[in-house]
Amino acid sequence: MAEPGRYSLYPAASLRRSIWRRQAPADRTWRDSASRCSFQISDTHLGINKDANPDVNGTLAQAIDLVNGMDEQPALIIHTGDITHLSKAAEFDLAQQLFSRLRTTEMHTVPGEHDTADAAVTEYFNRFGRASGNKGYYSFDHAGVHFIGLINVLEFKPGGLGTLGAEQLAWVRADLKGRAASTPIVVFAHMPLWSIYEPWGWGTGDAQPLMEDLRRFGSVTVLNGHIHQIVQKVEGNVTFHSARSTAYPQPAAGVGPGPGPLKVPADQLPGMLGITSVSVVKHPRSLALSDTTIARS
Repeated sequence: MAEPGRYSLYPAASLRRSIWRRQAPADRTWRDSASRCSFQISDTHLGINKDANPDVNGTLAQAIDLVNGMDEQPALIIHTGDITHLSKAAEFDLAQQLFSRLRTTEMHTVPGEHDTADAAVTEYFNRFGRASGNKGYYSFDHAGVHFIGLINVLEFKPGGLGTLGAEQLAWVRADLKGRAASTPIVVFAHMPLWSIYEPWGWGTGDAQPLMEDLRRFGSVTVLNGHIHQIVQKVEGNVTFHSARSTAYPQPAAGVGPGPGPLKVPADQLPGMLGITSVSVVKHPRSLALSDTTIARS
C-alpha cells in the first residue's frame, strides 16, 4: 500500500491482483460495502505491429472477456487513451467493433497522443468526440461520483510532458465550483497528471492548478494510462493511479534507454497486461481500486 506523499511501482509480472483504498479496513469490510462503479481500460494500441505483442486485438479481446465475465457487470467503462496506435480510420473502426462487445451501458474515453496523430486530428473526434463537443474534455455524473475527462496530449512532443492549457484549467475550476466537498471525484486523462519520471515525459507540466482546485474534496481519484504499468501515489485526499495496458508493457521509469514497447517472454505477457476496476465504498464514502491481469481470464 502506498504511503501518503509517496508512490509505489508494482512489478506487473509478479502481481495478479492488487486492491487499494484510502483508510482501508480488512478486505472483507470493503468487499461487503463496495459497489463496482466502472472499469478502466487503457492503451489498447490497435494497429501496432511490434514483437512486444503480435496480437493486440487478441489481448484486448481477452480483457473484454474478463470484464464481461465479472459477477457484477459495470454500467460504465472508461478508456484512458491510445485506443489506436497510428490514428488510422481502420484502427478506430476496429476499436468500435471490439468495444461493442463490452456488456456495459455507458463508455467514456479521452484520447492519447497515438489517437491524435492524424494530420487533421479528426479521426478520434469523429467517433468519440460527441461527449466533449469535440473539445476532448468534459464531465458527467455516475453512481453519485463526478467524473472529469481531460485531454493533455494535443501539444505532445516525444519525451515532453503533457499539457492541459489555461482554457481547460479554467473550465475545470468552473465545473467544480459549487459542488459539495463530500462528492467523490474521478479525474481521468491519458498522460499522468503527476510527475512520475520527467526525463521520459511521464507527467503533465501544468497540472498543479488542477490539483489545487481538487484539494478541498474528500475523495479524489486520478486515473491515467500512457506508461503501461501500475504506479500509485497518495497526497492527502488525492489518489493517483496509472493503469496497465492491454497491448504491451513498458520498462520501469529510468530503466533502459527510454520508454517504448518492452518484449518479455510470451508466457509472462498476460501477467503484465490488464484492467482496473473502480468501486464505490459507502462507509466511509470513497473509492476502491482493483487491478486484474488478463492472465486471470
